[in-house]
Amino acid sequence: MNLRSPAFAILFCVSLIAAAGNMALQSVLPNIGRAFELSDTLVAGAFAISALMWTVASPFWARLSDRLGRKKVMMIGLTGFVLSMTGFGLATTAGLERWLGVGLAFILMAVARTVYGVFGSAAPIASQAYVADRTTPEQRTQAMSLLASAQGLGTVIGPTLAPLFVLPLIGLAGPMYGFAAMGLIALIVVWRRLPSGDVARTPSPSGRRDTTGKGLWKDPRVRDYLLYGLMITGAQAVNISVLGFHIIDELAATGTAASQSQPFIALAMFAGAAATLLAQWGLIPLLKLQPRDLMRWGAGLALVGNVLSIASPGYYGVVMGYAVVSMGVGFARPGFTAGSSLSVGPHEQGAVAGLMMSLAGLSFLAPPVIGVALYELSEPAPFIANALMLAVATIMCFVSVRLKTGPEDLPGRDETPSPETPPASQPGPEGNR
Repeated sequence: MNLRSPAFAILFCVSLIAAAGNMALQSVLPNIGRAFELSDTLVAGAFAISALMWTVASPFWARLSDRLGRKKVMMIGLTGFVLSMTGFGLATTAGLERWLGVGLAFILMAVARTVYGVFGSAAPIASQAYVADRTTPEQRTQAMSLLASAQGLGTVIGPTLAPLFVLPLIGLAGPMYGFAAMGLIALIVVWRRLPSGDVARTPSPSGRRDTTGKGLWKDPRVRDYLLYGLMITGAQAVNISVLGFHIIDELAATGTAASQSQPFIALAMFAGAAATLLAQWGLIPLLKLQPRDLMRWGAGLALVGNVLSIASPGYYGVVMGYAVVSMGVGFARPGFTAGSSLSVGPHEQGAVAGLMMSLAGLSFLAPPVIGVALYELSEPAPFIANALMLAVATIMCFVSVRLKTGPEDLPGRDETPSPETPPASQPGPEGNR
């Protein structure tokens, strides 16, 4: 596949719109919850439901794309995205305008997020498989990296555009309507312009499912990478989920109403995404750090960022802390993903990649709910809990034999992540996929 072809441009836009829409919703959700006068923890729980559905449904869409074809599954995923965003927007409008009771409106919002959780993973999975079908092994790394970078850009664009859609008549539901319209346009373009995704795939000669990598999660070669990654992504999920509420409360102390806080939340999320991309696209290729060094710096920076969130009061302290956390995750994610990949053989690469990718979905199940609940008890509590967890992750980098020494040094193998390593984007509740 030519990376400058219209087909690849379509796939890039599909990933970009999905990531941007998800983060735009994430940026306005705290204000919606406060406008509904709901518990912050209850609001965070709505996203945990979609994360659970995403994790459960992802393997199904992967298998279905093999049988039904990449394009058809992509269209199913985009349809789910449009219906979910539209439904969430309508439920938000109904609640804000008091057409429905707040409780019923929130239930409908949770249902809309559940729809996204079920169908949302179909489009990115089918897009990645579409690219894999049409690239040689030599082309695939660059192609997949460029496709993944769309998610990184989406995490910057989504929160930046969100305040522009908060218009007088539609209010906080505006971003959902805006990105639903973009998703509908993408769906039409995929239907009319994307070549068929049907590619002949050879079944297993035995007719049995491939069990390569089964039980890999407890393999000593990757177990410590998995535990480290779970702590890093879990801490990041807490930071993302608490951010909007934290900014609203810090601004309230200066007399700024919650209704005026949306641009400030968007700016903070933009700063975090930009810091992550700076680490991925700038510092990692420049410094040429090995996976074990990336993990040490990543956990350490994320720890410092959470300490700043405790020690630095005010809006700018919140933004600085979140940006430092995001830069740390930008270092850490390619560190543990590259390290785990280099620790296993060629026939296990798919299994370990799926295992590491599942961390993003798992990290948005319990951690956001727990983090927001801690925040309601005491403002510094989630950052203290994160700091303790990240301190453990940092210590692991120096005491775990696997993490301390890094992957086995095989002849001719360079452990430095390449410049084409996908950016560790700020994930939405369903993770960076």
